Amino acid sequence: MDRQDASHLTPLAEALLALALGEIARGARVIFLAGPQGVGKSTAMAALTEAIPGSVVLGLDDFYLTRGERIVLARDVHPLFETRGPPGTHDVALLMETIALFKASGADERIAVPAFDKAADERRPEAEWPVLAGAPRVIFVEGWMMGVAADLSAPEGPPLNAVEAEDVDGAWRTYQETQLAGQYQRLWDMADAFLYIDAPGFDVVKDWRMQQEETTRGVAPGGLPAERQAWVARFILHYQRLTERLLAGERRPGNSVTVDRFRQPG
Repeated sequence: MDRQDASHLTPLAEALLALALGEIARGARVIFLAGPQGVGKSTAMAALTEAIPGSVVLGLDDFYLTRGERIVLARDVHPLFETRGPPGTHDVALLMETIALFKASGADERIAVPAFDKAADERRPEAEWPVLAGAPRVIFVEGWMMGVAADLSAPEGPPLNAVEAEDVDGAWRTYQETQLAGQYQRLWDMADAFLYIDAPGFDVVKDWRMQQEETTRGVAPGGLPAERQAWVARFILHYQRLTERLLAGERRPGNSVTVDRFRQPG
């Protein structure tokens, strides 16, 4: 596949590009990318779409359930589901439908792609969805947990952190694992290849997520208000179990790039 000059790419994007081109050469058209929060997936994927002509990127974060749907889930299953992110809080059917639309589309078609407003914690109105050209040569789907394995025995174990301790009867964890074993595995089946960004450990993910929040809010390093720092510290705990599972290799087979705490490939 032809590619544009990649000399401007970051080391992480360059490493991912090499892996992606290898998969494309083997016939992969749908490639899923997983990496922990704050590692730089979205930035790297934006660079890859420039370097690989005819490619599009879909983000798992844009396919969250609406806030109203998550409130119902929180009411009916467990209050922790009001927080977006864990398995069960995504509209997996919509994502699968969108991938299928791109795969079947012609060059003259245009496809509206869902978008999520994280500040409002709500899916954007359909009139505000970006519209992308059809018939892409490569479809990338990036998200923090792409390819992770289900473990239906996980809810039987002790809580990993303070957030899991709130799941006294295991309903939150049980629902996540059931969803992972069902619709998320069907989503994983749509991929031709998986790429992974591996962090040195979960402890650095909190720091990355804090830096991400600082950038989003336009504040200097360490400048987040104490209450927002506390929010980030709690928020990231919702992701700990599955992040550690991914880093332990409990996931679909694929190629990986390992980075250090400074997000530099080793």
